[in-house]
Amino acid sequence: MRTDELTRGPRGIHARDVHPSAFIPPALPATAAGADETMTDRPGLRGELRENEPMARHVSWRAGGAAERAYVPADLTDLQAFLGALVAGEPVWFVGLGSNLLVRDGGLRGTVIFTHRALRQIRLDGDGREIYADAGVASPKVARFAALHDLVGAEFLAGIPGTVGGALAMNAGCYGGETWNIVARVRTVDRAGTVRERTPAEYDISYRTVARKGAESHALEEWFIGAGFRLQRGSGAESRARIKALLERRIADQPLNEPSAGSVFRNPGGEYAARLIEACGLKGHAIGGAAISSKHANFIVNTGTASAADIEALIELAERAVMERFGIRLEREAKIIGDAI
Repeated sequence: MRTDELTRGPRGIHARDVHPSAFIPPALPATAAGADETMTDRPGLRGELRENEPMARHVSWRAGGAAERAYVPADLTDLQAFLGALVAGEPVWFVGLGSNLLVRDGGLRGTVIFTHRALRQIRLDGDGREIYADAGVASPKVARFAALHDLVGAEFLAGIPGTVGGALAMNAGCYGGETWNIVARVRTVDRAGTVRERTPAEYDISYRTVARKGAESHALEEWFIGAGFRLQRGSGAESRARIKALLERRIADQPLNEPSAGSVFRNPGGEYAARLIEACGLKGHAIGGAAISSKHANFIVNTGTASAADIEALIELAERAVMERFGIRLEREAKIIGDAI
C-alpha cells in the first residue's frame, strides 16, 4: 500500500483503504514551508531548521501556538548530529502526527523535532515474523503491512491515528490490543545522539504508561526511534477483514470528520470516561470553538475556531464534573505542553 493511501479520505465507507486519521485533516507535511523556514547553516547538518513554526499545522486538533524552533532531520544520522549539537538544557519535543498533542496558545519553548521524514522505514526482519518500523511510521501502516505479509496480532494498530513513536511512548491501544504486547525490541536515541537497542524488560509498562526502569528524573533523555514487533503467522485475508471491521466500528462510534485528538482521557478501571462525562450532562457542551463531541463524550472537537485555551478549558471542566459527581479523577491521554497566554 502506498503512503498516500494512509491519508486518503473515503468515498462512502471503504475502511480497507484508510485509517482513522484520514477522517480528520491530516497533519501538514513538515516540508510545507512557512515564511520563517530556513535551511540550517550549521556544519554537517542537512535538515531544515525553522523558527516560530505554527504547531496548529502539525497537531490533529488544528489549534495552538508556535514552537520557538522546529527541525526536520534528513535521516537518522542527521538527527543524531542535530541532537549532539544542541545546547545543554534545550527542551526537545519529538512529534509525529500530533494526534494526542496540544500546544498552548502562548507557544512552546525549545525545539520540536518532526520524525515523519527521517524515521519512516518499515521492513520484515529475521525469520519473517518480526516487523521493524521506525518511529515516524503511521501505526495503521504497520497493521496493513503485517496483514499483507500474513502476520496477525497487529490489527488493533489500524485504530490508532498516530505514529509508532507515539504508540510506544504511551503504550497506545484499542479494541483489546496494546502496543507493548507485541514489542520485541525498541531503538532509542538520546541527547548525545547515541542510539541504543533495548528490550521490554527494561521498561515498566502499564495501561497508557511506559517508563524506563531505574531512570531518575535527571537521567539522560531518550526518545523512541523504532521498534521490532513480534507477530504470529496467520491468514492475511482474515487479518485484513478484521482491520476493516475495526475501522467501520470506529467510523460509526467516533467523530472522525472533525479535528480532535482521539480519546482525551484514559478509561478508569472498570469504567468508561465517555459514560462518566455524558452522565455529567456535558455531551455537546461548548466553550468558544471547542465542543465535547455529541457523538462520543471522550472526544473534544474543534468546530472550526477553537483556541488551545478553549480545548483545555473543556478538559478541565470534564475533570471537575466527574470528580464532583463520581469521586473519580480522570487521567489525560492527551498531552498539553507550552505556555498559556
